[in-house]
Amino acid sequence: MEIKNIIEAILFISGRPVTVKRLHKRLERYSVKEIEEALRGLITEYQERGSALEIVEVSKGFLMRTRAEYRDYVKRFVKEKDVELTKAVLETLAIIAYKQPLSKAEVDRLRGVDSSRALKHLLERKLIEVAGRKEDDGRPMVFRTTDRFLEVYGLRSLDDLPTARELELIER
Repeated sequence: MEIKNIIEAILFISGRPVTVKRLHKRLERYSVKEIEEALRGLITEYQERGSALEIVEVSKGFLMRTRAEYRDYVKRFVKEKDVELTKAVLETLAIIAYKQPLSKAEVDRLRGVDSSRALKHLLERKLIEVAGRKEDDGRPMVFRTTDRFLEVYGLRSLDDLPTARELELIER
């Protein structure tokens, strides 16, 4: 089926998730239903043949990537963008992810320390963004996670974040 080959080629060259809406806009001769069916078919084909690659839904779109079990081998050949975060930055990101939108003062209160540097770092990496302003005194900015956050951590939506119970089980 030509549509599957076209979508596979697009996902192969795209470094970012591709939405069904964007595919439909650029491939106007195909319906949304045909595009969705082709995507489901590709996902199934990659799973069934046990490919080293997979097509996953992340950040409201679809992405072709290497399966996690081959990551260490691929890292030997490709320099991965550094997404490692310090404990302080990761803590700040987790607070925002679970409690968004939050102002800097709210993040500082939850962490017990000033979060200016961590917020700046997260903004630079485009993992968080300004989501507007609170109606409180001084109208402080509030922050939320971005689609880039979902993409980096392989999440379809914030609903995919682990629950407090799941985190407890991991720590044991």
